Amino acid sequence: MTATDDRFGIGWRPELALGILANLDRIDVVEVVADDFFGATKSERGSLATLAAQVPITLHGVSLGMASANSVDRVRLDKMSRLVNELSPIFWSEHLAFVRGGGLEIGHLAAPPRTADTVYGTLANLERARIATGSAPLVENIATLIDPPASDMDEAAWVSQVIGGSGSDLLLDLHNLYANSVNFGFDAVDYIDRLPAERIRAIHIAGGRWIGRPGEKRLLDDHLHRVPELVYDLLDCVSARAPHPLTVVLERDGDYPSIDVLLSELDRAREALESGRQKRSGAAHG
Repeated sequence: MTATDDRFGIGWRPELALGILANLDRIDVVEVVADDFFGATKSERGSLATLAAQVPITLHGVSLGMASANSVDRVRLDKMSRLVNELSPIFWSEHLAFVRGGGLEIGHLAAPPRTADTVYGTLANLERARIATGSAPLVENIATLIDPPASDMDEAAWVSQVIGGSGSDLLLDLHNLYANSVNFGFDAVDYIDRLPAERIRAIHIAGGRWIGRPGEKRLLDDHLHRVPELVYDLLDCVSARAPHPLTVVLERDGDYPSIDVLLSELDRAREALESGRQKRSGAAHG
């Protein structure tokens, strides 16, 4: 295993387009929010195809609601399937989130109650998505400011059961994990240790900010700030355990710095991941 087997990339945003296209020698992959192109014109889809011809892409969904009470929305799923078939991304992904129920859209990626019933419903939705698109999506853990009520298992156990019961691998969002760990007082490294390391295939990194009153603060995952060092520490931790190459994507959704700042964050991610690889290699030969 060498660092060059891993991929490092940035989420595609129009504000970052020029910087990304001018630095493809330092960017291995670009993540495209699929929902942004569900209603795209022929010209817009052609531009996306041109991007996919220049750099490997992944497609990332935000509205399918894999962990919703209802079956995954068929219209949205058909649109995702069309994009997957047109663009042949290296993978596509969605969130383990609750977004609708009883005919209502909540407009937010919410954490479902962590129960056997929601595991079962999520597995059914993932199977529907696999059949519709021809490939199983990677699934992403989400950040939440409210520990979901009526849960009878913790987050690591719930995510592990979804991964273990499905054909989907994990897109592990390390800032989401970090935010939940500080907001709800659990050990992020223990969480990683409880996941099936061989099923972690991709990583998200991002930054957030503290909100709330003194003594009642919560860490908000807003994708508007630099990646904190503790997230890089978690990346080191994951790469020391994962026995295969990883795809690491930096997410930034606003308050954009210069592309040089974002590229420096990718370089820091490369350092953290390589540090973990060296620890894994040392342990194997120790």
